[in-house]
Amino acid sequence: MAADPMSFSLSLGANRLPYEVPLHPLLVHLTLGLFITAIVFDIAASLFPLEQPVLKFFRLIAIREGFSDVGWYNLLASACISFFTVTAGVFEILLADPPKDVTSPWGLSAASTMLIHGVGGVVILTLIVMMTVWRGLSRYRWREVQSHEVPWSYLFVGVLMLILLYLHGTLGAQLGDVFGIHNTMVHLLRNGMDPDITLP
Repeated sequence: MAADPMSFSLSLGANRLPYEVPLHPLLVHLTLGLFITAIVFDIAASLFPLEQPVLKFFRLIAIREGFSDVGWYNLLASACISFFTVTAGVFEILLADPPKDVTSPWGLSAASTMLIHGVGGVVILTLIVMMTVWRGLSRYRWREVQSHEVPWSYLFVGVLMLILLYLHGTLGAQLGDVFGIHNTMVHLLRNGMDPDITLP
């Protein structure tokens, strides 16, 4: 009997992934670092007149446009890398084997946490892309009529996004720490293997 051409199987390791190190957490930290840097530097650019005396005192050469450039390019990079972050996250969630009898400190089951984290990741990707479009319009279309490159409303939304990212990241951390999703050590212990013997 011929094999179904639509069916395939992956060789999964101890972390239930076809590779040794989960990609999603690595990419998440890149997304977060770039986004946080973007917002911090845009705030610094907007508050530049207040910072000038401090910069002069320490003899640091800086201009407002330099802070704005760092904000823009970091946000653009964050938006680009976030597509890979979410793609890796969805792929790794599909391979997860969540425990049924564990709840998180927030009172959620593993399945609920995975669902909220997965849908939330897509929502956050959409918001980051929308903020990048907003930031791009501010930089290239509206800057002539503004006292600084980004409006205060953009910075306010950016701070709200940082809070949302913190909450969303906490859910992701619970998946690995509390539920052991793609956590090599947890899977080895669950299967009764000695990690010191199994791991190189």
